[in-house]
Amino acid sequence: MGNVSILSQLGSYLSLTNQRETVISSNMANVDTPGYRTKDVDFQHELTRAMAAPAGTTPHAAVRDVSGLLERPDGNNVDIDREAMKLSEVQLQYQMGTQLMKGEFHQLITAINEDQ
Repeated sequence: MGNVSILSQLGSYLSLTNQRETVISSNMANVDTPGYRTKDVDFQHELTRAMAAPAGTTPHAAVRDVSGLLERPDGNNVDIDREAMKLSEVQLQYQMGTQLMKGEFHQLITAINEDQ
């Protein structure tokens, strides 16, 4: 049962990283949209919330506006360098999650093969 819980938690982790990547990509796509406000996901908060949720539920991250960023005259506050850094960060988080998931599946396969 332990592996099922871990797999469920890793699934939630991957879902949250995917949701955050979508938000960051949207920011980058709107770099030239007048009045567009940079958005983000409080990843640590959402991960804590997802880990406390019942197993098998899909987390839905709350998206919030990012404050304190420099605003251009057209009202847009997207900093493409910041977004590129955040995108790299979330991609690394996703890769780590997939590696952990692969490790869990490998353990399950090993356990199944040993029982035969």
